[in-house]
Amino acid sequence: MISRRLLLGAALCPALARADEATPTVLRPELSRLFADAGVQGTFVALRLAPRELTVADESRARAPMIPASTYKIPNSLIALETGVVGDVDQETFRWDRVTRDIAEWNRDHTLRTAIEYSVVPVYQEIARRIGAARMQSYVDAFDYGNRDIGGGIDRFWLDGNLRVSAFGQVMFLEKLYRDQLSLSKRSMMLVRDILPVVEAGGARLRAKTGASVKDGKLALGWLVGWAGEGERATIFALNLDLRGAADLAQRAPLAAEMLGRIGAL
Repeated sequence: MISRRLLLGAALCPALARADEATPTVLRPELSRLFADAGVQGTFVALRLAPRELTVADESRARAPMIPASTYKIPNSLIALETGVVGDVDQETFRWDRVTRDIAEWNRDHTLRTAIEYSVVPVYQEIARRIGAARMQSYVDAFDYGNRDIGGGIDRFWLDGNLRVSAFGQVMFLEKLYRDQLSLSKRSMMLVRDILPVVEAGGARLRAKTGASVKDGKLALGWLVGWAGEGERATIFALNLDLRGAADLAQRAPLAAEMLGRIGAL
């Protein structure tokens, strides 16, 4: 007999049901109070690898498709390396175009490693243009990434275009990257895991990528996606929250660390 929580997990996330119908799913609505205490709305999904278990806060929001913003730099990096658009994460240089932007770290040359560390949008826009729409679409389809819709411009679709992915979808994609289960060379996956930034919060060290979307000139949605721990003791996670302003950007990592601690992942 299938348990209620397994049926609930499959109902909440068809992608999860396709990937592993036997994954136990635990709903932790009390974790949502941490968002409320911080004055924001958000959700958190965590997949512990061994023993395998999925933890979810605010299950309705966790399955809601949302713009990936700069978390798409993870698949964008994979595709760049796999296609040869970028040959090396440290040796190849993207020259600053001499356009001065508000984020000081963007106003210099970058390698792929530093571009993902500082989330340099112009570099990744150039990478996307080099990849081109046809190749980009083929890899997004192969990854089964979100709604697979790259409409809205080859250098804009993840920022303010049509691409959408849920917190569940982020976790399922990242697990494939973590386990070398994407249809890519092991080199590409290894290199992207290596350049994924280290985020420190609450004494914890996470491998994770931030993201923030802008709507009507204002910050709208914040992400933090990645993993904590190593080997089979790792926990893959995705957090998103609504942003009221720049101050809320700083809440992503502490909230993720607190929730990972609450579920015993740290």
